Amino acid sequence: MAEAPSSSDTTAVARDAGVFRALADPTRRQILEDLRPGELAAGEIAGRFPISGPSVSRHLGVLKGAGLVTERRDGNRILYALVEERLATTVGRFLSAVCPEQVVLRHTKRRTGASE
Repeated sequence: MAEAPSSSDTTAVARDAGVFRALADPTRRQILEDLRPGELAAGEIAGRFPISGPSVSRHLGVLKGAGLVTERRDGNRILYALVEERLATTVGRFLSAVCPEQVVLRHTKRRTGASE
């Protein structure tokens, strides 16, 4: 008989679900890509999309709620930055659970210098 998941496991699953919900939207994925080189002001992010500022703000709120971005104030600007570790660990945990053989193969190929 399988052991019931602990409350910490359940909490981790819920946090990870929030990441995948955030990644489900193409606008949010593009925001994450845009933040890869470094932090951007909310206005700079909004200027990259053909949607309203409040819509971009809602997308940023979802990303922040999922732990994928941080925000900090700089005067009257709000700057957003990507939390790469959160994204990588969540997706990595999922891949390890779903296709562990592929994760091991990728690490082995990378260490030996073999091409994929």
